[in-house]
Amino acid sequence: MKIYIIGAGPGDPDLITVKGLKLLQEADVVMYTDSLVNADLIAKAKPEAEVILSAGMSLEEMVEVMVDRVKAGKMVARVHTGDPSVYGAIMEQAALLKREGVSYEVIPGVSSVFASAAAIGAELTIPELTQTLILTRVEGRTPMPDREQLRDLAAHHCTLALFLSATLTKKIVRELTEAGWSPQTPVAVVQRATWPDQLIVRSTLENLDADMRANGIRSHAMILAGWALDPDIHSRDEYRSKLYDKTFTHGYRKGVKE
Repeated sequence: MKIYIIGAGPGDPDLITVKGLKLLQEADVVMYTDSLVNADLIAKAKPEAEVILSAGMSLEEMVEVMVDRVKAGKMVARVHTGDPSVYGAIMEQAALLKREGVSYEVIPGVSSVFASAAAIGAELTIPELTQTLILTRVEGRTPMPDREQLRDLAAHHCTLALFLSATLTKKIVRELTEAGWSPQTPVAVVQRATWPDQLIVRSTLENLDADMRANGIRSHAMILAGWALDPDIHSRDEYRSKLYDKTFTHGYRKGVKE
């Protein structure tokens, strides 16, 4: 007996994995966060499946229902937005499931950070520019560990992906500026990535707060910041990788000297 924790992807119902969709279609019980997961995806469950909306439920209520169903011999699919391992709050569910003697399996999904990068056609790791991507959030009601304040992470001057931070843009600008970021640093904001009403806003650090307000973005937004987000990066030859360089030798190809 186990519960399947399935990543639904960012919004587009076609962006669930093949394995995730298969399990969703086999499940007797489907529990999902109705405020985040696309109902069109849940509609792919079998007609007789019990569908439970969890947005209004507490942790204990959710786990109690899942345990009850799985102990009754039913296959349970707990469907999470994006990828469950990133801000998915699955650890606390797992802790209570283990107390009840119920095991679980996590099925990964497409995170909104990668859906957002795809939406703007960006590569987040550019050779000779940045090879590091930090996934984080700005401190709000949920405190950040002492060594994970945004200004400290930003000191690396790599690409940043900011989750759950759409209402804290003034703080983003202040902390990145304190970390030495240029006011002209490119920023891309993708609201509701891959949903029909997806909104893309291209900005810079100095204009981020004004552009967010002008577009009324206060939730469901991924904020990508760093020079890898420069809209003109494609035209600059100095940042090409060695992978396809004809002079570069690797295990599958011998480089040609010019």
